[in-house]
Amino acid sequence: MSRPPSETASETASQAPSHRQLSLNLFVYPGGHHEAGWRYPGSEPERIVDITYYQELARKAEAAKFDALFFADGPALADNVRYASRFRLEPLTTLSALASVTQKIGLIATASTTYYEPYNLARLFASVDHISGGRVGWNIVTTSAAVAAQNFGLDEHPHHADRYGRAHEFLDVITKLWDSWQDDALVIDPDSGIFADTDRVHQINHIGEHFRVRGPLNLPRSPQGRPVYVQAGSSEDGREFAVRHAEAIFTAHQTLPSAQAFYADIKARARAVGRNPDHLKVLPGISPYIGSTEAEARALHETFNNLTQAPYSLELLRRITGLDLSGHDLDAPFPRHLIAPDGDKAVASRFQLVLDIVDREKPTIRQLTHKLAGARGHWVSVGTPEKIADDIQTWFENGAADGFNVMPPWFHGGFDVFVAEVLPILRKRGLFREDYAGATLRDHFGLPRPESLYASPARQSA
Repeated sequence: MSRPPSETASETASQAPSHRQLSLNLFVYPGGHHEAGWRYPGSEPERIVDITYYQELARKAEAAKFDALFFADGPALADNVRYASRFRLEPLTTLSALASVTQKIGLIATASTTYYEPYNLARLFASVDHISGGRVGWNIVTTSAAVAAQNFGLDEHPHHADRYGRAHEFLDVITKLWDSWQDDALVIDPDSGIFADTDRVHQINHIGEHFRVRGPLNLPRSPQGRPVYVQAGSSEDGREFAVRHAEAIFTAHQTLPSAQAFYADIKARARAVGRNPDHLKVLPGISPYIGSTEAEARALHETFNNLTQAPYSLELLRRITGLDLSGHDLDAPFPRHLIAPDGDKAVASRFQLVLDIVDREKPTIRQLTHKLAGARGHWVSVGTPEKIADDIQTWFENGAADGFNVMPPWFHGGFDVFVAEVLPILRKRGLFREDYAGATLRDHFGLPRPESLYASPARQSA
């Protein structure tokens, strides 16, 4: 696999299998990925703020040789907490606690470029990457929840384009900060008395539209050089952002053709800007409902849908589409004509996904809410372990995915059955690793370790 001259592969990455294999992350959503997962027997919603709940999951996922655990987050309390588990521990704090009980599994946390400052966030992620020995990834979001603005002294939430403008500059600043110490800046030579070579520690002196940051970061470069850059979002702005910055993309698709079109578009854009498309992993979400027979799996899925509560389901639909349907007959056709095609939400990828479901399937309002209840628009696969494995293999081998975010309907049970029943089939087919080939998240994803921006003579004199 060729690499640009500016990229240096980690030693252990070369030990990976020569044939392409799946990347699998465990997407940890505290109450489970079905909106009513917390109500399902065997779920443990009372443990959502108990760190041992997550430590147990982390150990299980590491034993299964998953690439990473992924934690979503948002800087505001959702207004539907009455009906579901919508709060969570702060993810970077959580990653530190998980790093102490694991050795190799990657740890990915979400943080917003809209509501953090680059210097503080650079220090937080660099600290956890040092603590974990190089296993951290950053899921970069701009935050879509307008309610967050008033938690940070703003009268209104920045517009979509403004958030992405800030995000591009944020990535420029934080990358410079993580690179501000060259890899060989730490000398630690008691004989000479030199602790650090200050010629290799650089002020970044960034002055831009949104930020003025001198630098350098007050931590040396982390084991991976930088945390792995992850991005979620499939809008046009999101795709352009991902192609410029991301090394893994979390995305939501309902059908194979949709996933294939997105995958082809992202890989083509990467090539067009001179990037190696193999260094931009496309990882859709999959929420599996697994039964020993097809009928058993369908019954399981139906059991979850029967636990949904209309006020919660309709609020989720309102946040995605902008439509308040609380006074409508749930068994009436979804009122497609009420959606404004050029409204504020029209640029959002999840809005378009829901619109595609409506146009393709012509559902009732209730059917649409059940479609979203399973995983908020991510792909729901229902069937036997063999059928779930077939679905994963089909997408993986037909240009739709480099791997998946596994989104169990409930925890821990939904994950346990995936590991016990589906993972052995994927391994038997040679699609997933038997053991880790390396020790960092970059190793697991097959990504190179980037050189510091300041390593080249031209950059040093800039």
